[in-house]
Amino acid sequence: MILNRPSLLRGVLLVLVLVVASAAFFSASCSSVVRGVANVVGQPFPSVEAKALDGKVVRVPQDFADRVVVAILATDQDAQFDVDRWLLGLLDKGTPATIRELPTVAGFIPGLISGTIDNGMRKGIPSEDWGAVLTLYGSDAKKLVAHFGNENGRNGRVVLIDRQGIVRWTHDRGYSARVLLELDAAVRSLL
Repeated sequence: MILNRPSLLRGVLLVLVLVVASAAFFSASCSSVVRGVANVVGQPFPSVEAKALDGKVVRVPQDFADRVVVAILATDQDAQFDVDRWLLGLLDKGTPATIRELPTVAGFIPGLISGTIDNGMRKGIPSEDWGAVLTLYGSDAKKLVAHFGNENGRNGRVVLIDRQGIVRWTHDRGYSARVLLELDAAVRSLL
């Protein structure tokens, strides 16, 4: 069989796509475990820039000045179940805070395919909620991982940020109804 030039080009492109996809998978799933800062309560939330799924660029915590924020960080795709439980609990309880989900996708390759990753997330989230999902890539994602850690990646990191951008409460050991009530009380104490 003789390969013509277009067939050869398609074959090379297919191999290239497979190599990039494999690299993305391994760089996202084999990242090293980071413990994070020992006690972040009382410290400023790191200044980062994220892109909401609705396309808006958001600076955290600056764009939330004068608001109490519950940020739920996810450093691993497997954390989505935990994140969803926190979101449901907070919304069901009527916790009076701005609630934002912050998927943090560290690594060079995921940054290159961020559009594909974001499109995948959009497919599973109603468009009216896209503004509440603030995805971080590259150095901004690394900054949050360095600060809050990524141990127990299947758990979300729930962070309460006060009106001045200071971390007032954190939890990263999985959803708990008891801890949700504790968080709700902490939010209400800041109002």
